[in-house]
Amino acid sequence: MRTGLFFGSFNPLHNGHLQIAQKSLEYHLDKIWFVVSPLNPLKNESGLIPAEDRLIMAKQALEKFPDFEVCDIEFNMPRPSYTINTLEALHSQYPELNFVLIIGSDSLDQFHLWKDFNRILQNYHIIVYPRKPDYTIPKSYQLFNIAVIKSALLPISSTQIREMIRNKQDFSALVPSEVYKYLSIRSI
Repeated sequence: MRTGLFFGSFNPLHNGHLQIAQKSLEYHLDKIWFVVSPLNPLKNESGLIPAEDRLIMAKQALEKFPDFEVCDIEFNMPRPSYTINTLEALHSQYPELNFVLIIGSDSLDQFHLWKDFNRILQNYHIIVYPRKPDYTIPKSYQLFNIAVIKSALLPISSTQIREMIRNKQDFSALVPSEVYKYLSIRSI
């Protein structure tokens, strides 16, 4: 079974994430696991909604999608979370699954900074969602199993949503209703 691993802080999870996951299913994936990362080694921790809150929001928002699941494996691993360590832990727990990474083009552009990135490239397929129109895979990665989602994606970012929250603007159209309700009640 081909299982997409959509890694992210999901700070917060938004409709763009859902659209990316839906489009990724078209690349012969049976399921998508949203791997909520408590702490990304390449991102600043300030501005992060508490990890437990991000995990709860993801679980609530994805309950109604039978092809999507939330994976909290990184909550039980050393921080920061390195993708290669998570992949090895998942492969050990689920040897019958064929994992495919789902990452943004901005992450692929920084892929050379990832721990053991060559092992990831050699052992896993990758689906890339473009952050800008007409994105092409860098030449250094063209020999690997990398596909780019061919679709216009919603121009939504978690940063934009957090800014809207700070400015007390309505962001309800940008996130699943469960996320909006959670953030509204808790004033995060």
